[in-house]
Amino acid sequence: MRMQARTETDLINDDIGETKRLELYKTQLVIRDAEQRAHDLFLQNLVKGTSHLSLGQEGVAAGFACAMKHGDLSFCTYRGHAHTLARGVPVEKVLGELMGRDNGLMRGKGGSMHLTSELHGVMGSYAIIGAHLPIACGAAWRAQYKGQKDVSVCFFGDGTTNIGAFHEALNFAVIWNLPVVFVCENNLYMEYTPISDVTAVQNPAGDRASAYGLPKIVIDGNDADVVYREALKAYDRARSGGGPSLIECLTYRHSGHSRADPAKYRPEGELERWKQRDPIKIYRERLAQFGISEKAISDIDAHVKREVDEATEKCKAAPPTSLDILTTDVYADGGYAWRN
Repeated sequence: MRMQARTETDLINDDIGETKRLELYKTQLVIRDAEQRAHDLFLQNLVKGTSHLSLGQEGVAAGFACAMKHGDLSFCTYRGHAHTLARGVPVEKVLGELMGRDNGLMRGKGGSMHLTSELHGVMGSYAIIGAHLPIACGAAWRAQYKGQKDVSVCFFGDGTTNIGAFHEALNFAVIWNLPVVFVCENNLYMEYTPISDVTAVQNPAGDRASAYGLPKIVIDGNDADVVYREALKAYDRARSGGGPSLIECLTYRHSGHSRADPAKYRPEGELERWKQRDPIKIYRERLAQFGISEKAISDIDAHVKREVDEATEKCKAAPPTSLDILTTDVYADGGYAWRN
């Protein structure tokens, strides 16, 4: 479909701007290429264990991360590669961790489901459904108590909305007026089950917001511009003392729940329909709409491909995690011995 050219007035009134748009595009592309490479490395038996990819959901991670300020905190689920990369963690560190190499983000000890980088504001990926929502509240409570201006942003899947911790965390956040933003990535499936089959409302997060005195916010999670704008509003509200937000982002994962899932339960044609709204496809067209040259776009494509290729080779050459660190960093003092 031929896109209608933007007028000079449209370009002047663009609230996002070329620099931020290129950042949004590059962030989505880094996530896509790095996760696709993780998939390929898994098939080569170089990624051990399972992994949960966000292919098709890049718009959510990019939109929220590009709207954050330094010091803001991200809390992720086991599907956390995208959010970790979006906060600026190098591809080499993420792939190295997935491959169990010593150059990994956590020297290969955490693996796919436990990515953490305090330096980048990534406060952990949590394998237990809903476990991180109360923790995000705790981090936000700290900011409020100390008069600091950072915002805690908590990402979770649609299935989490049927977990008790979701409701407890929302209630707590509203009661204490905390600077926390809850982001539901509704990709239609809670593991292998359609969320609509087991939930009493159409929008599992948005339709429950009113129970906690929050507005219903349901947005297109595949359009990074839409996500970015909504994130800015939520962050401004949190920083100014306006309290928490609950945002439901409608999106879709292109692959199964994990590498062990062939996703045979999906209706015929559903994946193909959603791929027409691939967030990266949408954004490439968006860049062209706003007059950004094909060369500028292609340069980003080439740069990201080179970055992922170089990271892959470094990880392949890196040594596996040493057994010497097996029992280190288990507790806060760096040791492993149990204490009463």
